[in-house]
Amino acid sequence: MTVPPISARGNAPLAAVPGGQGRGLAWLAVPALLFFVGFGVIPLIGVFVLSFTAWDGLGEIRPAGFDSWRAVLSDPGLPHALWVTFLVIALSWVVQTPASILLGTFLAGFQRYRAVLSVIYFIPLLLSSAAIAITYKALLDPNFGLGAGLGIPLLVQDWLGEPVLAFSVVIFVVSWQFIPFHSLIYQGGVRQIPRSMYEAAEIDGAGRVRMFFSITLPQLKYTIITSSTLMVVGSLVFFDLIFVLTAGGPGDATRVLALEMYKRGFQANLMGPASAIAVILVLVGLVLALLLRRLGGRDASHSQLEGA
Repeated sequence: MTVPPISARGNAPLAAVPGGQGRGLAWLAVPALLFFVGFGVIPLIGVFVLSFTAWDGLGEIRPAGFDSWRAVLSDPGLPHALWVTFLVIALSWVVQTPASILLGTFLAGFQRYRAVLSVIYFIPLLLSSAAIAITYKALLDPNFGLGAGLGIPLLVQDWLGEPVLAFSVVIFVVSWQFIPFHSLIYQGGVRQIPRSMYEAAEIDGAGRVRMFFSITLPQLKYTIITSSTLMVVGSLVFFDLIFVLTAGGPGDATRVLALEMYKRGFQANLMGPASAIAVILVLVGLVLALLLRRLGGRDASHSQLEGA
């Protein structure tokens, strides 16, 4: 009997099975697609159309052409809000990413106490952003806050009344809340790295610091891209925490684009300009997400375990 080559025996069945299964299971994606269209695409189209109208939120919707866009693009407050938004994105990324990588790497160990710490560190993410903002606002009060209660002069400052201090508080609170989420992502990424790579490095005499920079960080490339994308896109829509904590103040020091959209739409009753700002937010988020995806390489399905 003639035995067919291995390639002949293996390629035909393997090529046939995925295609057949793909055609048979394609309908399973239909519910998700319907939800995405219903709650994502259609509202986005509605907001885009609304940006070409004049509406106060209650009365008749009237076509306004490009009036809303002209009002938004000619407003000197828009560049400032964009600048503050990009500052929040950049600084929160600088603070969150190193801390999340270090914390995620530490929690990736299988010691029992690390599992307990993982639960404790994850608690801030379970809390409401508005509740966190109210708590920190009370703690930072110069008259009745933590500093005054403990008698620590360093903490008795007008944290939310000075532009630089208020912006720093926003970055700190945002990072405090979301570092646990990204630490969980990095914890999963570190646990995917084969132990054999570390064992080989130990045989070669590498220490923990050398293994971290030579093995852990390079193997977390795609995890860093994923975490950074979520971090950047999430920073674009910070609203409730900043609204409760500083309301965009002092002055316009913490007035991000999402807060500018709210003030236009629900305080000034200008739904057309607010919708235009919403479209700008979507476009900025899309561009940043595509740039980060570009950094990850062309092959999105490639495994992060490049050395495995």
